Amino acid sequence: MTRARNSVKVTPEESPERLGMLRYATIYFSHSNALSVIRRTRSRESCSALRAVLAPTRAAVKTLAVMLLLLCGMAQAFAQTEPDPWEGYNRWMHNTNDGLDRYLVKPVAKGYDAIMPEAGRKGVNNFFKNFYDFNGVLNAVLQGRFEQALNNTFRVVTNTTVGVFGLFDVASKAGIPRYETDFGHTLHIWGVPRGNYVVLPLLGPSTVRGATGTAFDAFASPTGQLINDEVFWGLRLFNVIDARAGLLDAEAVITGDRYVFYRDVYLQNRAALESEGQVKDDFSEFDNDWDEEEF
Repeated sequence: MTRARNSVKVTPEESPERLGMLRYATIYFSHSNALSVIRRTRSRESCSALRAVLAPTRAAVKTLAVMLLLLCGMAQAFAQTEPDPWEGYNRWMHNTNDGLDRYLVKPVAKGYDAIMPEAGRKGVNNFFKNFYDFNGVLNAVLQGRFEQALNNTFRVVTNTTVGVFGLFDVASKAGIPRYETDFGHTLHIWGVPRGNYVVLPLLGPSTVRGATGTAFDAFASPTGQLINDEVFWGLRLFNVIDARAGLLDAEAVITGDRYVFYRDVYLQNRAALESEGQVKDDFSEFDNDWDEEEF
């Protein structure tokens, strides 16, 4: 990341996306609510049959509900002229997340980092990136970028088969490019406003639009549709610990107000993704004597 006095150029590959604390964690909603009334009026056999029929639509219905709620609040959010109108709540939630990280997540991540060999860490990273590539296929199609969707499809197929369920990134070695995107990016392409910056419980930095995208991506992911609850939560927890372990060394570059640092890094990273890497930095409250070499 190169930062000048008035602008900063960031590429999705090089930006400090992992500095978003718990950023790779995703939202999950119980799969039992949609059938609660049916269970009280139908036999177990009928419920099983209906579950099979309704399973493909439950996630879409719940995601749509979340999107509608968040998008309804977006109009009010944009009526604000302040750059961070929810800063009071955001700082409180940031401190809450930071405390949870300091006393629970970070110690576990340190232990994980100490016992996990580098090859194992790389395999775990590749495994979860394979899931993200699958989400990239869906979002590339929704964006109308079919060449990128085809590339990510080849990546998923190659890494899942030859790469042993994604543990080895064979696709990159074969020269198949990765298209990094998510549903928040898709909403941006569709013209949906960003909404206010907001710090989510456990998940950390986001925006109104980004939170909506996170909910969609959680349900669209293979882990949300093809894996039972126990395995799902196990993978999510493992993903959080692995992601947090990758931030241990990066903490050394955090200076000044931690809340402002995380906010600026997240917003610049999202802007870089949405503008193909060129970002004008007109949001940061950091001084102009930013240490480029240190970062």
